[in-house]
Amino acid sequence: MNKIIFLLIIISALASCNKKENCAEIQTKAPESEVSNLKNYLTTNSISATEDARGFFYIIANTGTGNKPTICSSVTVNYEGKLSNGTSFDSGTNVSFALSGLIEGWKEGIPLIAQGGKITLYLPPSLAYGINGSGSIPGNANLIFIIDLVAVN
Repeated sequence: MNKIIFLLIIISALASCNKKENCAEIQTKAPESEVSNLKNYLTTNSISATEDARGFFYIIANTGTGNKPTICSSVTVNYEGKLSNGTSFDSGTNVSFALSGLIEGWKEGIPLIAQGGKITLYLPPSLAYGINGSGSIPGNANLIFIIDLVAVN
């Protein structure tokens, strides 16, 4: 009987430590100065994109027809990341990620489409790699990601 109680306690503890702890809604909102800078880029380049309340912009080329991911989903994507000057800094084909482990802009932007969908995200620095940048991405860079959502896992 003690083994059963112990097992139930372990199962209960594991169940309470599920993914939800890492799947909280995103609270990050880009500062107005970053949003304004990104708007200027879009206007200058005659890009008509939808503004999200969190400060990023997007264009949905295909909404998809499958399941929509949540912050707790794993996704498989084809993607290309570019700087605002058009320089490609990263790309991948059939790459799988836990959405909760990605940059803020992806966490919020990818769930706007369903499996089979395609979106272009225009991200300000605070929803991407911030003031420090990463690798070949300079600090305070506006980034563009073209993402095909291949699968929601």
